Amino acid sequence: MKQILCFGDSNTFGFNPKNGLRFSSDVRWTGILQKLCGDNFKIIEAGCNNRTCFRNNPEGKKFTGLQILPEYLAEKFDVVILCIGTNDLQRQYNTSLEELQYGLESLVKLVKNKSFDTEIIVVSPPLIGEEVLKSKIFSFLFDETSIEKSKHLAEIYSHIAKIEDCKFLDLAKLVIASPLDGLHLDEVSHKLVAEAVYQIIISN
Repeated sequence: MKQILCFGDSNTFGFNPKNGLRFSSDVRWTGILQKLCGDNFKIIEAGCNNRTCFRNNPEGKKFTGLQILPEYLAEKFDVVILCIGTNDLQRQYNTSLEELQYGLESLVKLVKNKSFDTEIIVVSPPLIGEEVLKSKIFSFLFDETSIEKSKHLAEIYSHIAKIEDCKFLDLAKLVIASPLDGLHLDEVSHKLVAEAVYQIIISN
């Protein structure tokens, strides 16, 4: 049985923009992916609300990708899916595009250093929507600059995937963030993400 690690932030965790709870396993993309893959694959869900890719999150190690990922990689995985990066765009971090590239590249190299033969799928997040500026929960975290920088993520992720020989998926071409908060995916989008990831996995 092949093992697949789905490592990411709240959209991998399954944050429901309607109520702030977690989507059930039959709705979130990781759960749907497990059903699509069947018994030949085991999906390990490793999403976390507010997790950054590389910025030192004040909430601690669990919420900082570069710090917590090595603990997951103590186990051998055939495929690692990296679906993360939106929270590094929070205005408190003031992250430049160059820093974003370096941060994601560091995450990819971390996986490679732990297991050279693990396939890596780099997934660029959906664009941050203007609705985030009106969100009672998230407007204090993201601003207009965050929205603008999110438009460059796909190019950065695609570049890293190419030079590091990873598979690549651009969610901005596939789904849009919920109009409820401009950040999170709804039920339909989760299904689309699962189907797209599945097609990449079986294309080997």
